[in-house]
Amino acid sequence: MIMAPHPIIQAIIDFSAGAMGGTACVLSGQPFDTAKVKMQTFPTLYRGFIHCFTSTFRQVGLRGLYKGTSPALIANISENAVLFLSYGLCQDVIRFVSKGMRRVFSLHLFLHGTLPSELVKCRLQAMHEMEASGKIAIGQKSTVWTVVKTVLKTDGPLGFYQGLTSTIVREIPGYFCFFGAYELCRTKFAQYKGTDKDSIGILPLMFSGGFGGACLWLTVYPIDCVKSRIQVYSLAGRQEGFMKTFMGVIRTESFTALYSGLTPTMIRTFPANGALFLAYELSRKFMMDTAGY
Repeated sequence: MIMAPHPIIQAIIDFSAGAMGGTACVLSGQPFDTAKVKMQTFPTLYRGFIHCFTSTFRQVGLRGLYKGTSPALIANISENAVLFLSYGLCQDVIRFVSKGMRRVFSLHLFLHGTLPSELVKCRLQAMHEMEASGKIAIGQKSTVWTVVKTVLKTDGPLGFYQGLTSTIVREIPGYFCFFGAYELCRTKFAQYKGTDKDSIGILPLMFSGGFGGACLWLTVYPIDCVKSRIQVYSLAGRQEGFMKTFMGVIRTESFTALYSGLTPTMIRTFPANGALFLAYELSRKFMMDTAGY
């Protein structure tokens, strides 16, 4: 009989596996995320995803598509480590579903509120467009450290919390759909193949992760668009809050502007979230086997 791991060992394994998943997610999907942020914040500048992708490559090269990778890695490794730790805890106490889900969301939202990485990432990704549109002076250095110094100098530590409300509004329904769709898809694959969820194979596992990501983004994309605008436009001065920004976009640009950048997001979701769950599940299994559980 296989013994259940000690709760602390289990927590460490889930935390570490989540960090591995976060790394895989960023490395496999960063260029698409960059295109998403550019199209969200400057929807009239690009005719579509291909135009955005090729224009960025032509103007600033391949490195332009990987702008913001460092803060994205910091954010995703930390976020997914805590998220999957919470996910593991939630699975352990599934008979207390409501309590478990609150634990997932409270830990995850706490992490989002304390990390400035998302704001830094978005600003780096849209720096070229901010200069080209005249919103900020041309020739500014665009590194992680210069963005951090600018935020601290102009807005103080609270400047990193711009867009926090829209992040909270996005995360609760988003991750409910994310994990719900992932588990549903895995269950269906297991029933079809006549096996358990842990033995469905690599491709079904990656598809399940991508399906979960697609459900997340289709649910919360307009909210994410508002978040990106607040975090990027605040570089040029004080930006309105979530509701005023949301209503301003609808009033001046129409509701469809809130879906700018959806194409690269949906393209990204299958390789990035597939890699996320694949790295999580495989590294978790490896660590459990190594620990003798």
